[in-house]
Amino acid sequence: MHTIVVTGGSKGLGATITKAFHAAGNRVAIVSRNDSGLAADLGDRARFFHADVSKPDQIKTAFSEIIKWSGSIDVLVNNAGYSGWQPLEKITEEFWDQMIDTNLKSILFTSQAAVAAMTRGGAIINISSLAGKRGSANNSVYCASKFGVNGITQSLAKELGGRGIRVNAVCPVYLRTPGLEEALQEKDSPTKGGDLTSYLDEFAKTQTALGVLPTEQQVADTCVFLASAAAGAITGQCINVDCGVLPQ
Repeated sequence: MHTIVVTGGSKGLGATITKAFHAAGNRVAIVSRNDSGLAADLGDRARFFHADVSKPDQIKTAFSEIIKWSGSIDVLVNNAGYSGWQPLEKITEEFWDQMIDTNLKSILFTSQAAVAAMTRGGAIINISSLAGKRGSANNSVYCASKFGVNGITQSLAKELGGRGIRVNAVCPVYLRTPGLEEALQEKDSPTKGGDLTSYLDEFAKTQTALGVLPTEQQVADTCVFLASAAAGAITGQCINVDCGVLPQ
């Protein structure tokens, strides 16, 4: 049985990822600030560990507890993060620090903690974004954080490959999670505070190749694949799950 760690794994996309790995027969450690009760619902093969992943000291404590529980870590899914739009003139140092610490710094320090308990065959999967490959208006800080995630992904793939540890990123386009819905209701977001459903329907119609947006389950299934032996030759890749918004 493999041990999978999912940061931000208690709600939204993270919860879907947690459930997908659990359904595949794995032991899953959920690392998050708040306990949604998901681990208790899933049973003995799941456990909640409290940590604010923007704080390296809390990461160290949580991962030490995970190792005591499971004995090792086989897969780390760096999912914790959030979205937010701000035009240049409104960006504050606080906004920058919160976004970078949550979306980017956490990736490095959770990876550092997990790799200490990984052996050959281990894998790290970073949840990035299509915003990590192209910039967009009022989104410079979020894009900077996700471009950074892709850079860390490629660098750690080279650094850890000799130890038999693979590192990849998944880059979704819009997923209709509660967090994204909240962010897209802001007047500085692409919806400009307008109707969210209409905006996403028009985006899917005009920007994707398939005419639809990806689902959380499709992203979770991609993560399960990337963690599997079937993906044994895949590392250092930042894979779009975007229904053809940005063919590469």
